[in-house]
Amino acid sequence: MINRLVSKIQKLNAPVVVGLDPMLGYVPEFIQKKAYAEYGETLEGAAEAIFEYNKGIIDATYDLIPAVKPQIAMYEQFGIEGLHAFKKTVDYAKSKDLVVIGDIKRGDIGSTSSAYAVGHLGGVKVGNTLCRAFDEDFVTVNPYLGSDGVNPFIDVCREEGKGIFVLVKTSNPSSGEFQDQMTGSRPLYELVGEQVAKWGETHMGDSYSYVGAVVGATYPEMGKILRKLMPKTYILVPGYGAQGGKAADLAPYFNEDGLGAIVNSSRGIIAAYKQEKYKEYGEQNYADASRAAVMDMIEDITSAVFR
Repeated sequence: MINRLVSKIQKLNAPVVVGLDPMLGYVPEFIQKKAYAEYGETLEGAAEAIFEYNKGIIDATYDLIPAVKPQIAMYEQFGIEGLHAFKKTVDYAKSKDLVVIGDIKRGDIGSTSSAYAVGHLGGVKVGNTLCRAFDEDFVTVNPYLGSDGVNPFIDVCREEGKGIFVLVKTSNPSSGEFQDQMTGSRPLYELVGEQVAKWGETHMGDSYSYVGAVVGATYPEMGKILRKLMPKTYILVPGYGAQGGKAADLAPYFNEDGLGAIVNSSRGIIAAYKQEKYKEYGEQNYADASRAAVMDMIEDITSAVFR
């Protein structure tokens, strides 16, 4: 799957991923009204509105982008119905030939970690039938429990030809409370980055590992260090745009081949119609606003990083 992701990035010249992190407040009123008319003001109605909203954004952007990244918490807040919307979103994105990165941030040990891995990346045997639950192409993984928590994911990835992105240095302001703590003479995030590179050596694609890393755009100097520590690791970069990360700061995340990183934007894309820059599109054309925002993001990043 890493080979496919790299190929799509090269073909589209678009090292970007759209984060499908919907809140009801982002969903235009006309979509909500239609869903509530059919299902009532219920969790099912909310989930239907979320899926229809996602579908519009996917339809408007799939030819521009290599991947989407649905954040599962935004769906779990609506319970089982929300998880149905998550699954429908994954399936619809894949029907449009998009790579799907499930932002699930799971991390446990032993059979529990294996169950997470099977549920999101693999298949579970039901009688004589192999069934697939969520079936994303990549997922995000929390490494805090060590190799016991990560290796089960790598095992399933090896069987399925899929991948993971391991949290190394996240974009949120309080990440340094633990990630920046010194262990001897070095910060913890560097040690995690080195371990990610080692894990990656066990599951390599053509040029990059199936074991990627998450490194926030809000810490470019740290990103520069981690890029050197993980030369064969693909970096998923959150924090661009709404969280303060700027395109000019992204060059250190990429390798000399122009690859090695994929930059995420969530509400900056999916709620673009709410921004002053795109307000002329209005609610009815929210998806067109998202398309315009994607095009602007691609131009912003490629002009800053590659020219």
